[in-house]
Amino acid sequence: MTAPAPAVPWNALAADPATVERYEARVYRGPGPTDCHWWLGAISDSGHGKLRAGSRPAGTSRVVSVHVLGYAIHHGAADLQPGAIVRHKCDEASCQNPGHWLIGDRLQNIVDFQARRGLTGHALADVRGAAGRAVAVRDAILAAAPGEEPAAIAAAIAAGHPSGDRQDTLW
Repeated sequence: MTAPAPAVPWNALAADPATVERYEARVYRGPGPTDCHWWLGAISDSGHGKLRAGSRPAGTSRVVSVHVLGYAIHHGAADLQPGAIVRHKCDEASCQNPGHWLIGDRLQNIVDFQARRGLTGHALADVRGAAGRAVAVRDAILAAAPGEEPAAIAAAIAAGHPSGDRQDTLW
């Protein structure tokens, strides 16, 4: 029997200036406050951003999901209790907009996914899957000329819906 993994020290990671700087350097913020803020670093096979956070000498070094780290940085770590997950209201796995996150549990996340995955043109209906969509948006932003990022994002998102259908946001 293996011992459970030690709890992630979210408070320490969120308070570490070097970690916060590395995190912030990899976030592209859209032009409006309600736009998604896209992760420009490593992306997991679930479409979530990943980052090595913390410090080896302090014993806090580990690879973490950046939306959880971002939640701890912007909202504090008190809500990050065992069983809690950070959900995306926008359904964009790589989104880093603190206003798009809410705490919930796995069942709530599954229910949301089941309810929205079939919506025409929705993020969850992207033919590339969450990881393919996140990578396409990240790569489009990184390749775009300064000021052209919004158009590059729109084109990358549209490419995941060959029918040309799209789902407007509800908020």
